[in-house]
Amino acid sequence: MLMLPAGPPLLTPDEMRGAEAAAIAAGTPALVLMERAAAAGTAAIMAFAPRGRALVLCGPGNNGGDGYGVALGLRARGVSVDVIALAPPATEPAQTMAARWDGPVLGPETLADTHDTLIVDALFGTGLGRPLPPAAEALLAALQGSGPVVALDIASGIDALTGEAHGQPLAADLTIAFGAAKHGHVQGAGARTRGRLVVADIGAALPDVPIHLVSRPLRGVPAPDTHKFARGQLLVVGSHLATGGAAALAASAALRSGAGVVTLAGDAATLPNAIMRRDDAAARTLLDDRRTTALLLGPGLAEDGRSRDWLNRALAASLPVVLDAMALRLADPAMLAAARAPMVLTPHEGEFRALFGDIGPNRIAAVQAAASLASAVVLLKGPETIIAAPDGRVLVNTHASPHLATAGSGDVLAGIIAGLIAQGMDPFRAAAAAAWLHGEAGFLCGPGLIADDLVAALPSVLASL
Repeated sequence: MLMLPAGPPLLTPDEMRGAEAAAIAAGTPALVLMERAAAAGTAAIMAFAPRGRALVLCGPGNNGGDGYGVALGLRARGVSVDVIALAPPATEPAQTMAARWDGPVLGPETLADTHDTLIVDALFGTGLGRPLPPAAEALLAALQGSGPVVALDIASGIDALTGEAHGQPLAADLTIAFGAAKHGHVQGAGARTRGRLVVADIGAALPDVPIHLVSRPLRGVPAPDTHKFARGQLLVVGSHLATGGAAALAASAALRSGAGVVTLAGDAATLPNAIMRRDDAAARTLLDDRRTTALLLGPGLAEDGRSRDWLNRALAASLPVVLDAMALRLADPAMLAAARAPMVLTPHEGEFRALFGDIGPNRIAAVQAAASLASAVVLLKGPETIIAAPDGRVLVNTHASPHLATAGSGDVLAGIIAGLIAQGMDPFRAAAAAAWLHGEAGFLCGPGLIADDLVAALPSVLASL
């Protein structure tokens, strides 16, 4: 049985500004928060990409003030630092921090050779919700291809709520998020430009929020007297031989994830000997078997009457059910909302749009709305997997390898989710833990992996927890 500890919170820009305002109201000056950010940023930079030269790009707001503070910190560490400013600082703490910088402040037109120079992007932070000024666009364009790049709080031009790009941000190798990671770090262009993400504590108490990153699961030790049915019985409904491999992958992944008994209803050509096989009549009796703890429907299903019958039976039962692939294409929101069964839906983007409409720029908000509409846990697959519960809670998994983009990978993920639920894990946490395990298997297998490799890697992944 796995446990999923609480992961780091993801805040909106407004929530972070509220936390900072509360700290200031409680007696911590804004300048002190900026000094803490600068010290933490300097330490993170020196640990990640120490260089003899650095170029710090400072904007007119508090992000620029952080930049002046980092420039001071790097220089104190022996780094040769140049500062380029778009405009004079406009906020009081940034003005104070800039006044401490006694080196030259250059204009964008003075940009010289940046070979082997660390670029620190402190032009615009999490408050930007408009296109970048032309001067900033030109400066960032001139620095494309330079490196390494460190973004303070977020890459300039990225919307910290949606992750949308306003212009052409400079992709960072390291992003130092002050206080907490923001929604825009894990969505859209924000996810693609953040590089490694480090969160720096600035001493502002964070609010309780319903959205977090997925943490590394913890593995419990089975009781000495456990038995296979105590570890859960899962029924997987597959279909004909042409697509039977998908159901076999899912069933195998569920068994490897720790489910005690996995039974497949369908015609998969090749199955591990440990997986039971039943015809439909025998499999339907398992819906009323008190030892059956979960159901998986979708991988390998055909678009036919049999599949629709199984879908109707699954939704009318009280068993937790994972719906994937064809099961999602056969369903509709009204059918899902009327279901008795606790559900996990695992759509990719196309399946999501067919069920719930356009995703829009804010993927987190879209998945939240879908989970509420369907009264189900919804897991939207992608580079960053977003898992939402009907009550508004969201977990975002960024622990994934691009090598997972291969046929059958989603079937394995569905099987892991169902296997964890069969063992008694809450469906919301099971979906999130499965996304992490799936990602870790992808990293372990590396380039050239096929979905079968992910199943084979699961024991090693679980043993490492």
